[in-house]
Amino acid sequence: MQLGIDSFAAVFDYPVHERRAKAPEAIALLLERIRQADAVGLDIFGIGEHHREEFLDAAPAVLLAAAAAQTKNIRLTSAVTVLSAADPVRVFQEFATLDLIAKGRAEMVVGRGSFTDAFPLFGLDMRDYDDVFAEKLDLLLKLRAEATVTWSGRFRPALRAQPVHPRPMQDPIPIWLGVGGTPESFIRAGLLGLPLMVAVIGGETHRFRPLIDLYRKAGAQAGHAPDKLKVGLHSFGYVAETTEQAVEEFYPGYAVSMTRIGKERGWPPVTRGQFDAQTGPRGAYIIGSPEEVAQKIMRHSEALGGIDRLTFQMDTGALPHEKLMHSIQLMGEKVKPLLSR
Repeated sequence: MQLGIDSFAAVFDYPVHERRAKAPEAIALLLERIRQADAVGLDIFGIGEHHREEFLDAAPAVLLAAAAAQTKNIRLTSAVTVLSAADPVRVFQEFATLDLIAKGRAEMVVGRGSFTDAFPLFGLDMRDYDDVFAEKLDLLLKLRAEATVTWSGRFRPALRAQPVHPRPMQDPIPIWLGVGGTPESFIRAGLLGLPLMVAVIGGETHRFRPLIDLYRKAGAQAGHAPDKLKVGLHSFGYVAETTEQAVEEFYPGYAVSMTRIGKERGWPPVTRGQFDAQTGPRGAYIIGSPEEVAQKIMRHSEALGGIDRLTFQMDTGALPHEKLMHSIQLMGEKVKPLLSR
């Protein structure tokens, strides 16, 4: 199982911080954390895409290219590329270039994102939410398969025998489909034979098993080999020396950030009881000591019929850089060996 981290390049301005990092400093610290993840042997580091003041990840391929020049082994991916709001040709070219810089370590996770900020920003109509994504995914996969492309659709000018360069070092460059909780998204990934990245940010992880079964069934019916139907899990995660320490360090920033997001979406304020339920044995959050985290990852994997990748989202805890660095060290030096055993 691959183990890694997803980041939104956050610059939170919350009372749990002594001060707010300025944007250049925040990016420098993010790159230091990616170097740390590479040094301790983590498998994957992902950068999200948002178009909001508190996140600096509006151009993930640029951040990943900077990281590629400073790392050696870790795979680098988007998490996710908001494909609906992008030109698939430019997305392909950016990640093909990233793959050349990284010498074959680039990937992308494509999806529609958990926020809709990109739609008005790029002049898109929310009524096309599903159709525009399906069409752009179709073009992106064609670009990956063919160096000279003929294609037509509703939302982008047609391509007629158009060469598209550069080509990535990997053939094919990995493309994962990022999904939330809609059955149609799981079935689409299965029919296309794409690896699946499931964002579980609440509830009980085992409840996603029927959706993952749908994915595997659709993939099998479409003739895709089982080893091609990979499943990844993205969840809030944090590791400290003890479970009590991890919970107490993560909760304050989590409560502020999730209450803020929840206010936008009409959710009730976060409570400590809800958080404790999520960090318990059946909850989705992977927060605790190295031993507890490794055990919970394996419980999640068993509940979902086996997973191939697990990525932690630690930004929500609004933690100081030093604590994030230590957590990354514990992930590489203690959690990963426990999973291997």
